[in-house]
Amino acid sequence: MILGLGSGSTSELFVRELGERLRHEKMTIRAVATSDRTAQIASTYGIHLIDPESVGHLDLALDGADEVDPEFRMIKGRGGALLREKIVASAANQRIIMVDRSKLVDRLGSRHELPVEVSNFGHRWTSARMAPFATDVHVRLDRHGMPYRTDGGNLILDVRTGPIDNPQTLESQLLAIPGVYETGLFIGLCDILIVAEADDLEIRRKADG
Repeated sequence: MILGLGSGSTSELFVRELGERLRHEKMTIRAVATSDRTAQIASTYGIHLIDPESVGHLDLALDGADEVDPEFRMIKGRGGALLREKIVASAANQRIIMVDRSKLVDRLGSRHELPVEVSNFGHRWTSARMAPFATDVHVRLDRHGMPYRTDGGNLILDVRTGPIDNPQTLESQLLAIPGVYETGLFIGLCDILIVAEADDLEIRRKADG
């Protein structure tokens, strides 16, 4: 099986657990990591990482999310890997998203800003063109107070939208802005949703509604 491994705290827990299982069970797994940090953790646990260019598709992608609405639409990217995560999710035959119940929302944008990955060149112009869709747009900073850089060397703009009426329309509007590489709106990229709360676990499938 060829897996896509997501980024962020939930995905890191999954990667560590997968690594432990590989140590004790006879499983043949290859994987593509969506971030340098995930790749480092996977390598530490002996998970065989491959170049995404070496395969035509992935069997399964597993990741977390920042918000999920009732239609399985998501906001992702607080971990800073949204472009690679969307590439990997789009290449997978099946996508499983793992969240705790606090990530469930009626409307996307209710709790978190929307991350948008952009070019460093002219990013202020790019940011200004987002004003009609947001109450605030700012460059994400790292822990040293410097502009955060993705593993691909890009910037992330955190866009405060408030509850989003039409995620598909907003995504199209943002992607039409020169300098925007990808948005943190993930639409049609979740097949199975695993929702955890304390010791309880619920598995929802897209067909369940």
